[in-house]
Amino acid sequence: MKKNTVPDELLNKYSELININDRIPVEKYERYDIKKGLRDKSGKGVLAGVTNISRVTGVEEQGDKIVPVKGQLYYRGYDVHDLVDGALKKLDSEKRTDIYEEAAFLLLMGKLPTAEQLSMFRKTLAQCMTLPRNFTRDVIMKAPSKDLMNSLTRSVLTLQSYDRTIGDQRLSVQLMQCIKLISQIPMLAVYGYHAYNYSINGGDMYIRRPKAEYTAGENILMMLRQDGKFQPFEAAVLDIALMLHMEHGGGNNSTFTTRVVTSTGSDTYSTIAASLCSLKGPKHGGANIKVVEMMKNIRENVSDIKDEDAIEAYIDKMLDGEVFDRKRLVYGIGHAVYSLSDPRAEIFKLYAEELAKSKGRKDDFDFYRSVENAAVKLIPQKRHIYKGVCCNVDLYSGLVYDLLGIPVELFTPLFATARIVGWSAHRMEEIVNSDKIIRPAYQSVVDKAEYLPIDQRN
Repeated sequence: MKKNTVPDELLNKYSELININDRIPVEKYERYDIKKGLRDKSGKGVLAGVTNISRVTGVEEQGDKIVPVKGQLYYRGYDVHDLVDGALKKLDSEKRTDIYEEAAFLLLMGKLPTAEQLSMFRKTLAQCMTLPRNFTRDVIMKAPSKDLMNSLTRSVLTLQSYDRTIGDQRLSVQLMQCIKLISQIPMLAVYGYHAYNYSINGGDMYIRRPKAEYTAGENILMMLRQDGKFQPFEAAVLDIALMLHMEHGGGNNSTFTTRVVTSTGSDTYSTIAASLCSLKGPKHGGANIKVVEMMKNIRENVSDIKDEDAIEAYIDKMLDGEVFDRKRLVYGIGHAVYSLSDPRAEIFKLYAEELAKSKGRKDDFDFYRSVENAAVKLIPQKRHIYKGVCCNVDLYSGLVYDLLGIPVELFTPLFATARIVGWSAHRMEEIVNSDKIIRPAYQSVVDKAEYLPIDQRN
């Protein structure tokens, strides 16, 4: 690759100009009542539409007061706790669970499936678990990248070239395209990792086809691990993790991206690719990676991870911007919607503890819990928190993936593997209900300027 020919000094001057001329005073936002990030000062999002797919609750309005409540997440009206409990009853009796597939049907079709419907849906997913001839060699392996989200996005966009139904706007065709991508994305993610690990890390290469009788979690572990083996409980925990990441309302950045791009009339592949680009940001889907980096930093700087006072002292320095990335944040703590608890984190925490015990790594779980306790205690003391603070799904999801032997490069792609179901549901809802392109307004604050000949400019 040729060296960048633009001198750093010139680029720095350009950057300085941009920084000066693009900077907008805070009072401009206040004057026009602009809610930065589309959220008001209390954290409540600006309403952009309505949805029947999921509901997220962290506070309640009681008269003129906003009162924090225990976090709740509903898929099509069903509490996620009930969906997990129902699947686990099946797991206890049959030693397996298809919670991912059941929840996917629920979100896409709007109702819980009957046994016959679920069986047929799983067969449909299995029939779509194939990639075009030589796709793995020619697309995934040809340009491996450490950034697996980029590899994933490229693969999704390339799949469009193999689909003869592009341009067919029927809802059934749009749904079929979504189902194909839901089925194929685990392969795209895992194969992308193997290509990177082989070509860049010097690791081994092994490509396995998914099995029709396996659940999503079982297939991912089988395709990822060198021996292809896994314990039923491991796969069940991964299926639960995927289900919990599947959907989270229409307001999160990547789902809103799905809505925005869908409203333009763009195709399914381009829409999902745009959502993937949104998800890869460290403020969104990449947040659990920041948790892993933070926990590593704490381990390196706290001599005894069993010493809760030492952990609390280090978290205190982190909140003061003295250590780690100096951004005064504790990653995995706090959420834009949830106040007292994140229901996903509650479930993750439960299975993280069980998984850690089964792996002989209870000390690792206790360490995460100590960090959580310290952060939840200290943040309200140092920040103006009107609604309370709790750990979010990112804190324990990284620990669960680590306990399952999943490499950190796959953390965000696994998030995408789950969230594509929610994106697909929102794409269908947008197609059915909206005939207008989403086009928000921006208030211009630019002043008029007189054009000057080039020899009169500064």
